Amino acid sequence: MDKITRCITTDGSIMAAAIDSSDIVFTAQQLHKLTKTTAAALGRLLSGASLMGAMLKNDSATLTITMNGGGPIGNLIARADSRGNVRGYVSNPQIDLPIRADGKIDVGGAVGSAGRLSVIRNEGRGEPFIGQVELVSGEIAEDLTAYQAYSEQIPSICALGVLIDKSDGKVLFAGGMLVQLLPGADESCITMLEENFAKLPSVTTMLAQGLTPKQMCEKLLTGMEMEELDEFEVNYLCNCSKEKFSEMLLTLTPEEIESLPLVKDGMAEIKCPYCSRAYYFTPEELVELADELRASLAQRENENKN
Repeated sequence: MDKITRCITTDGSIMAAAIDSSDIVFTAQQLHKLTKTTAAALGRLLSGASLMGAMLKNDSATLTITMNGGGPIGNLIARADSRGNVRGYVSNPQIDLPIRADGKIDVGGAVGSAGRLSVIRNEGRGEPFIGQVELVSGEIAEDLTAYQAYSEQIPSICALGVLIDKSDGKVLFAGGMLVQLLPGADESCITMLEENFAKLPSVTTMLAQGLTPKQMCEKLLTGMEMEELDEFEVNYLCNCSKEKFSEMLLTLTPEEIESLPLVKDGMAEIKCPYCSRAYYFTPEELVELADELRASLAQRENENKN
């Protein structure tokens, strides 16, 4: 069972959150048939998005992170809700690069660094906030740290990791940490945090050692008094439905709807990019949607004339 734990120092200067996202990333690997490289890349982004989503204040708020650094993996997309539930996909899930000379998976090479990271934060009311930063490295944790600093104006530290079994390429452990300096943080606590972070084992090492997200936070905040804010289960969760894809089809033209290819038993097939679930539309349903759209467009045209 994956979970996020959020903690705060008793003086209110530092908030730390940690996630064990091993099941989430393993699920994503199975759904999208990810290689070790794409599992590591998407797994890091899913973990980071889940941590950032859990920071949203409104229950109905959502967060979407998109990365494209010009590398062979193409787009990486992750969406999270305010409870840290997350889903995502990559454009080219079968990309697999050689292991780097230092023995690590070449996430930066797959993602590339000649591009941007974009975050759309929808708080459930009003216009969504859109922030963008140039990529720092394509390694994802550094890029999310840069986003927090430059777009959100929040000094932060982000650490993310995915451990892959080298024999079969499957995800063993995945997780992350997100630490934010709050107003009033003084130089002494910042220095202590930096020293602790420099000594901290990797996220996947701590998970492999059996540490819980709370214990990971305690390790990072060694020497500081802290209290647990909350802890909750998180999942790879897709809320797709045929009704939502019907609404999506209505963004096309009537002619485009009617000309969708019929591929399975004389029906059009649409697959959810997040969970690979397939939805089918009969020719009659397509005609009905096209007619509904025509009627809506005609009504809008008449209203504009009046």
